[in-house]
Amino acid sequence: MFHSLNFKDYTLVSCGTLRPELEFLRETGFLKADKVLYTVPGLHENAIELEKQFKKQIDNAKIFSRKILILYGEKCYIDARNPLRDMDILIRETGADAKRIKAKNCIDMLASIDDREKIREGKKVYWLTPGWLKYWKVIFKDWDNGKANETFPQHDKAVVLDALDIFERYSKDSPEKILEFSDWMGISIEPCKVSLHRLKKLLSDSASFSK
Repeated sequence: MFHSLNFKDYTLVSCGTLRPELEFLRETGFLKADKVLYTVPGLHENAIELEKQFKKQIDNAKIFSRKILILYGEKCYIDARNPLRDMDILIRETGADAKRIKAKNCIDMLASIDDREKIREGKKVYWLTPGWLKYWKVIFKDWDNGKANETFPQHDKAVVLDALDIFERYSKDSPEKILEFSDWMGISIEPCKVSLHRLKKLLSDSASFSK
């Protein structure tokens, strides 16, 4: 059971990888926020650009609402010059009335660590969301084949935590897009059906705490 909230008076600032899920929640009436603002997907790979875009969107969010919900995980931003300066410190530096949902990253927002343990069945899994599938060329734009070959084949497979049946639609309409990503990673990609229950609860809990 979720708290009775419509997210009025809140603006959300989120990594663009979560756009598919958040837009679905808006379209289906769960997420009636003043505004949802996105940074470019995958900026955890570029801390300097993440900080720049994040602070810009926080400033934009202040125009629309007094309260702000942050959909970034605690591990999504690390300052290489100061490893102790993480996402929560970055949020505090903005001076905004902002609350970050309690998750380590976007994967954790869709499936808890216990759920992922059950899903992986002892396999070493590289976790993806539909946003990663959709925007992978943006997320990995600075990766060369050497880095890809060092990273992905250490895993048995990639799994898309899919609450929106996007993988199935890609399989029917654009199977070549999945094959291209899979070939580049050097491992197979398969879907796992999940619900948006965990994401809804994280959003509701954070908004309730901010009341």
